[in-house]
Amino acid sequence: MKQFYQLATLIASNMALIVVAVSLVSLFIPSSFIWISTSAITPMIGVVMFGMGLTLRASDFKPVLMHPREIVIGELAQFIIMPATAWLLCKCLHLPLELALGVILVGCCPGGTASNVICYLANGDVALSVAMTGVSTLVAPIATPALVFILAGKEVDINIIGMFASIVQVVIIPIVAGIALNHYFNNLCKQITPFLPMVSTITIASIIGIIVSHNAQNIISCSLLVALAVILHNLLGLTLGYTVSSIMRLPHDKRTAISIEVGMQNSGLATSLATTHFAFFPMAAIPGAIFSVWHNISGSIAAHILRR
Repeated sequence: MKQFYQLATLIASNMALIVVAVSLVSLFIPSSFIWISTSAITPMIGVVMFGMGLTLRASDFKPVLMHPREIVIGELAQFIIMPATAWLLCKCLHLPLELALGVILVGCCPGGTASNVICYLANGDVALSVAMTGVSTLVAPIATPALVFILAGKEVDINIIGMFASIVQVVIIPIVAGIALNHYFNNLCKQITPFLPMVSTITIASIIGIIVSHNAQNIISCSLLVALAVILHNLLGLTLGYTVSSIMRLPHDKRTAISIEVGMQNSGLATSLATTHFAFFPMAAIPGAIFSVWHNISGSIAAHILRR
């Protein structure tokens, strides 16, 4: 068991390398993952969300009520900075409609679960990070469809009800189920928890492999333009998240948590929504796929910098 735990820790701590490796393999050898249908992405995201729920208790959301100022600062930064920068980048870079829709969708999604792991590695305020992820996830069924409609609704027919239903199904239900299981079988969950980062890493890497393999040709053909938008989007989110929390004079560990939460989006959810609701715009899933790869790399680097 000790060796298995060491293996789990090794896999989780090298998430960036694993993601890069899987991305390269699936990009240049699409057959390695293309045999897996994209329909598998939604339940796989549910697995990650369920794993996150297993690490939470209902009492973990008390900081939301006890320290609402920090949560409000973080959530406003999350749902203002990322959607706004996505829209501005699309305009400045003159992205085609399909790609612009994908970038905006990424910007309007809640924080990603990987952010909690990165925040831990950065010695940030993990409780705040988890609370922000939980709150942004709960807000997402309303905020994400509304923001996408505001920023892209004039150009694209957005199925708001469908997106709302997808977020509830993929995010809310698995997290609530995980919290419930943790409440009634806490001892069992404590034994499982150390291995959850490994499961999340493998699942996230697999999702990226599926996405990249199914879009390999599109990624190669337009990777420079999309990569520029994705990299700038992510770096602006990390930087502005830290800047805003610094202006509000929050402690460094809380600045770190907010920076990472703002910069690291649930791009897997964005890709799933793009695949489900914008099938007539297949390239809309590409920004989310590239963001999934890049933000894990940049997050690992940011963790190293912020930790020091």
